[in-house]
Amino acid sequence: MPSHNLGQIKLGDLDIFGYSVAGEETVIAIPQLDICFDVGKAPEQIIPINNILLSHGHIDHCSGFAYYLSHRKFCGITTGTILAPAPLMAGMQKVLDGWAILDGNAIPVNMVGMKGGDEYEVRHGLFARAFYTQHVRGSLGYTMVEKRKKLKAEYLSLSGQEIIKLKQDGMKIDYVLEMPLVSYFGDTEPGAFMADESVVNSKVIITECTFFYDDHIDRARAGRHMHINDLAPLLENLKCEHIIITHITQRIGVNDMRYILRKKVSKETCEKIIILNQSTFEPVCAKNKQQ
Repeated sequence: MPSHNLGQIKLGDLDIFGYSVAGEETVIAIPQLDICFDVGKAPEQIIPINNILLSHGHIDHCSGFAYYLSHRKFCGITTGTILAPAPLMAGMQKVLDGWAILDGNAIPVNMVGMKGGDEYEVRHGLFARAFYTQHVRGSLGYTMVEKRKKLKAEYLSLSGQEIIKLKQDGMKIDYVLEMPLVSYFGDTEPGAFMADESVVNSKVIITECTFFYDDHIDRARAGRHMHINDLAPLLENLKCEHIIITHITQRIGVNDMRYILRKKVSKETCEKIIILNQSTFEPVCAKNKQQ
């Protein structure tokens, strides 16, 4: 039996699995990209995924990273890779060393410290690009970017032999086309990253919005979280096809969220929004329901 009840939704050619409740647990997996944004409590369903992208060190987002690594070893799966903010590296290694003492076995890991602007090639042509967010020291979001080499327009009519000759002569005949696929913000206040070209042009945006009621604005400020009053106008600038809202406080119900969102954003934006309410993906507008 799976250890968690994860929600699932298919957006284009991506299957997205997840669970998210503010202060309890957040984990978002995309098997086709072989990545999991934050690890939560390491649900069984994410163990085969090879790459964990941690946004920050709060326990509801990263508590399961040691179990994820240890259980892969137990199952005979190759060592997992964890990308995490560089300031977390020393602390995470201490956690792994401590668990190794308790367990009696070393826990293998490929741990990569990331800073804003860093890229890591998850697989050939697919990169995780980190950007700084506004939550805690060093907190990061990630954009998954596919890169493909394309022949420059002026060489499209050449034969294969002519192209080979130009390459042998050292001519630069191609360019890199970047296609941002998914951007994940983690926990954060609004920030300059939301205007980044790769973020704006991502097909799928996964953003927190912890608070919705007007009398929760002070809570949002204190915890450096999103409030819908801050997020709503920024969503209008995104060119994405889908927006997934996560990390919602349990102090609000789905019907209230839908009502507030429909008031705060345009109809076009509203039709893109999907709420991840614990383990259920809830479209805000009927148009967004899966066929």
